[in-house]
Amino acid sequence: MIKIIADSSSNMEGLDDVVFESVPMTIYTDEKSYKDDRSLNLRKMLDYLKNYKGRSYTSCPNIDEWVRAFEGGDIIYIVTVTSTLSGTYNAALAARNMYLEEHPDAKIEVFDSKSTGPEMHLIVEKLAELIKAGCGFEEVVLKTRLYMKKTSLFFALSSLHNLVENGRVNRLVASALGKLGISVIAKASIIGDIKAIAKARGEKKTVERIYEEIKKAGYHGGKIRICHVENESIALQFIKRVREEFKDADIQYYLSKGLCGFYAEQGGLMIGAEL
Repeated sequence: MIKIIADSSSNMEGLDDVVFESVPMTIYTDEKSYKDDRSLNLRKMLDYLKNYKGRSYTSCPNIDEWVRAFEGGDIIYIVTVTSTLSGTYNAALAARNMYLEEHPDAKIEVFDSKSTGPEMHLIVEKLAELIKAGCGFEEVVLKTRLYMKKTSLFFALSSLHNLVENGRVNRLVASALGKLGISVIAKASIIGDIKAIAKARGEKKTVERIYEEIKKAGYHGGKIRICHVENESIALQFIKRVREEFKDADIQYYLSKGLCGFYAEQGGLMIGAEL
């Protein structure tokens, strides 16, 4: 059996015609924990965290959780959140080695996305496309790694609190949000961390600025996947802006799951784009 597996920061739950599994991350406070799976109620989690004054943090899937997801697989492709900001990739590598001890004929590749969310979504879709085209294991791996050089992730965030508190963003970067209504425009760097590139006030200017940055990076009408944190309005505004220039672009948008919702926070926007 061929499987594609990703941690839950991909925001994906299934694929057509290819077996897909999501391995859940977990969001913790000192009082509660939230497993990032189908049972998670994003609104309840966000409302709770908004009023919670204590420590909150996240945890990657452990090795045993990865191994359980591998069961039944002969050819397995794994996509993880960036190793720069999470131990998920290393846990998946350790699980691969453990699984191969018991299943020496299996073929397993682990892709460090150097990203999260919608860019992971694009990578998973590329894997599925290549599998359905009948490509062999080595060809899938090679073409996917080449594809990953042509995708990128962009953010529009109105709060960096959880990123700062968990050491994902420097406090100096967060100081750019000193006034109400300011959004930080950021992107995933080539090493997989978060790089602030601009700021804007209000949704209209935020949409225009993030579109300018995506165009500057080389976007010319490829796929776009958009994840929003209870902010459908800005997602639709961004889609309208793209279609003014690229009316036939393949664009999908969806509500964030737990991990991306925790870090992007209320109103956040994440955009994965083919460049």
